[in-house]
Amino acid sequence: MTRIAVGGFLHETNTFAPTKATYADFVHGGGWPSMTLGADVLKVMRRINVGLAGFIEAAEANSWELVPTIACGASPCAHVTEDAFERIVKVMVDGIANAGKLDAVYLDLHGAMVTEHLDDGEGEILARVRKVIGPDVPLVASLDLHANVTPEMVEHADALIAYRTYPHVDMADTGRAGAKHLALMLKTKQRFAKAFRQLPFLIPISWQCTNDQPTKSIYEKLAALESDSVPTLSFAPGFPAADFRDCGPSVFAYGKTQADADAAADRIAAIIEGHEDDFDGRIYSPDDGVRHAMELAKTASKPIVIADTQDNPGAGGDSDTTGMLRALVRNKASRAATGVIYDPQSAKAAHTAGVGAIVTLALGGKSGISGDAPYKESFVVEKLSDGKFVAPGPYYGGRDMDMGPSACLRIGDIRVVVSSHKAQLADQAMYRYVGIEPTEQKILVNKSSVHFRADFEPIAETLLICAAPGAMPADTADLPWTRLRPGIRIKPNGPAFNPSTKSRSTG
Repeated sequence: MTRIAVGGFLHETNTFAPTKATYADFVHGGGWPSMTLGADVLKVMRRINVGLAGFIEAAEANSWELVPTIACGASPCAHVTEDAFERIVKVMVDGIANAGKLDAVYLDLHGAMVTEHLDDGEGEILARVRKVIGPDVPLVASLDLHANVTPEMVEHADALIAYRTYPHVDMADTGRAGAKHLALMLKTKQRFAKAFRQLPFLIPISWQCTNDQPTKSIYEKLAALESDSVPTLSFAPGFPAADFRDCGPSVFAYGKTQADADAAADRIAAIIEGHEDDFDGRIYSPDDGVRHAMELAKTASKPIVIADTQDNPGAGGDSDTTGMLRALVRNKASRAATGVIYDPQSAKAAHTAGVGAIVTLALGGKSGISGDAPYKESFVVEKLSDGKFVAPGPYYGGRDMDMGPSACLRIGDIRVVVSSHKAQLADQAMYRYVGIEPTEQKILVNKSSVHFRADFEPIAETLLICAAPGAMPADTADLPWTRLRPGIRIKPNGPAFNPSTKSRSTG
C-alpha cells in the first residue's frame, strides 16, 4: 500500500502587525481548527474547507495509507514566535522521520509565514522535511493564494499548488489537486520540470478578489493553459504586508519538459503584468462610506455591506479598532451592525452585567494602532453567548468556531458583536450567534477584506470598501518597507523600492 505522511502548519504573517503568533494561538486555532496531533488529524480534518481535508478525502479514494503528524493554524498577525515554530516543526519533522518507509509527503502550508528568526518559514519547513526524506521521495504542498513564494520553497518541493479563489472557497479542492498531482508522480515515476517567476509589483489584497476583474479572467486563462504537458500551474498574488526579499506575486509551473514549464509560466506572467493598471479601485473614508451606505440603504432591499479592510484579522489586524463604529454612531446610522470587535475585557463585563443591563465600556482600541483608541461609551447588553457555533458558509465550510465569551452590544440603533477570540467576520453565523440577523440589517460593517464576500454577496445590495485605521493599509505604498527586493514597485504603477531611501511612511 502507498504510504504518505501528511501534516499542516499555516500562518499568514503581517510583519507590520501589533501582535505575534504564540504556541497557544496555534493550539486554539482562531478561525482554524484547534491543533490536532497524530491519528486525531485524520478525524478532525474532514468535510471542512481546508487543504488537508481535501487531500485526506482523495487519499482514501486512492486507498493510500496516511501517516498523520500535526495540523494547526493561527489567525494572521505579526511574526510566529521562535518557540511556536520550533515546537510545531519538530513534531512534524520527527513524525515524518519516524514514519518508516514512505512513498511521498503532502503538507498543507500557507506560504507567507515569517517567524522571529526566519524570513521564510515555509522554505525552512520544506528544507527540513527534504533533509529527512532524501532527494527521491516526492514532496508536494498546497499553498494559500496569498503565498509569498520563495526560490527555496520551489527548490525543496516537487510541486507547490496554490488556491485559485479569493474568497478561498477552494482550499479543500486544492488539497485534492495536490493528491491528483502526487498520484501522477507516483504512477509515472516522473519528476516534472519547474518554472518560477516573481512579478514586478505588489498587488493590494482588496483588488485580488477572484469574483472581479482582472483576477477572475487571469485564473480562467491559467486553467485553460493546464494540459498533459503542464499538469500544474499556479498564480499567487501574494500577501503584501511581509517586509522581506520575496514578498509579492509569483507564478510557478510544472511541465513535462523545461520548455513546457517555462512557456506556461511566461505566458501567465505576461498576462498579469499586462493588467497592472487594473489592480486598483475606489476606497472610502469611514464617514464617506457610512454616509454613502445610508443613502443607498434608503432604496435597497438588501443590506449594504462595508469591508473594514484595514482591521481585517485575516491580514494581521487585531480586530479591535473602533473607527468604523465611531462613523456609524457619528452619522446616526440605523439598523446597522458591525463585528467582530475582539475585546475579552468588554465581553467579560457584559457577561457580568447580564442581558438588559447598561454597561459603560472602553470598547476595543487596545492594540495601539495609530489614529485609533478605545471607544468610551455606554451600551445595552442585548444578548450573550459562550462563543461556540458552526460557521456553515462557503469560506469556513462548516468549521466549529469558538469565539469565547461574546456579546451583542447596542448603542442607538447600532449593534456590535464583541468576542474573546479573534476570527475574520466571513460568515453570516458570526452575527447570528449573538442574536443579530444579518439579512434584516440596512448596513453591515465586516472586519474582513474579501473572504466575507463568499457568504455575504448573496445577501448584499452593494459592497463598499472603507479604510479606517488598522494594521493592514489598503494602499501597499503606505507601509514602511525596508527589506523588499530592489526594484519591485510597492503598488501597481507605484514607485520602485530602493533600499537606500526610506519609504514616505518612515521619513
